[in-house]
Amino acid sequence: MNPNDNRERGQWERELLETLATDALKEKRRARRWGIFFKLLTFLYLGALLFLLVPDEDLGLDKVPGKDHVALVELEGVIAPTGKASADLVNKGLRKAFKDKHTKTVVLRINSPGGTPVQASLINREIQRLRKKHKDIPLYVVVGDMCASGGYYVAAAADRIFVNESSIVGSIGVLMDGFGFTGAMDKIGVERRLLTAGEHKGILDPFSPLSEEDRAFADRVLKEIHGNFIEAVKAGRGDRLVNDPQLFSGLFWTGRRAIELGLADQVGDLGYVAREVVGIDKVVDFTAEEDPFERFAERLGMAGAEMLARLAGWIPGVH
Repeated sequence: MNPNDNRERGQWERELLETLATDALKEKRRARRWGIFFKLLTFLYLGALLFLLVPDEDLGLDKVPGKDHVALVELEGVIAPTGKASADLVNKGLRKAFKDKHTKTVVLRINSPGGTPVQASLINREIQRLRKKHKDIPLYVVVGDMCASGGYYVAAAADRIFVNESSIVGSIGVLMDGFGFTGAMDKIGVERRLLTAGEHKGILDPFSPLSEEDRAFADRVLKEIHGNFIEAVKAGRGDRLVNDPQLFSGLFWTGRRAIELGLADQVGDLGYVAREVVGIDKVVDFTAEEDPFERFAERLGMAGAEMLARLAGWIPGVH
C-alpha cells in the first residue's frame, strides 16, 4: 500500500474527528444556552408571581373588615379610562366601602394632577349617588401632593376636603393642546394632503392652518366643558366658596390658600381624620385592584422587554 494513501487516510480521520468534536461542542453550547434561557424564563415567571402577590406599598392598613372602621379608597395618578385611577376601579372601591356594614366613614385619598373630564365626572356623580343612598356615612377627601383639575372635580363631591399646607389644589379649567407644523412644512417644502368627508372633519389637524371658525368652535366646546366643571364645584362646595374672580381661572393654590378660598376645609392627613375626626383607629383599604395581567404588563414594562430581548439573542439563528 502506498504510504501517501495511509497519510491521507490518517489526515481524513483526524479532520473527521475534529469536525465531530467541534459539532459536539457547538451542540453542547447550544444546549447550555437553551438551559440558561429556560431557567431565566422560569425565574422571571416566579418573580412575576411573587411581584403580583406583594402589595404596591406597605401602607400598614388592614385589608379585612371585622369591626367599625374607616374605609379607605385610593385615587392615585392620572384619571383615565384605563389604569388604577379609572372611574370603573375607583367607583368599584367606593361601592364596596359604602356597602360594608362596619364602615363608619369613607375616605377617598387623592393624589392626582387631573385627567379626562368624563372619567372625573363619573366618579363625582357616583360619590353623590352613594352619599344619598348611605346618608349616615360621610365621605371625606384627603389630599396628598396634588388634587388638581380632574382630581378636584372628583374631590368637590365630598362632604369635607382635608389637605396638607403644601398640597397643590385647584386648576379648575379645561385645556386642549397640540402643535402646528404648517410653517416648518413650508420651509422644507412638504405638501400636506388631507382628504376628508365633512367640511370640518380635519379640524385641529396639526399639519393644516387653524381657521378662525375652527378656533371659535373649539373655544365653545372648551367653555361648555369648563361650565360643567364649575357647576360641579359649586354644587359640591356651595357657600364655602369665596367670591374670587380667579377661582375658576385654571390657577392652582397651596393647601393653606385653598382653605382660605373655600376649596378645602382644613389641614389633615388620613391618620388625623381617622383618629381625631372620626374617632376610629382601624382603617381598612377598599381600593379596587387592577386586572393582575394588566398590572403585570405595566410593571414589567421596558425592563421585561429588554430582558426578553437579551434572552432572544441566545436563540440559535437570531442575531
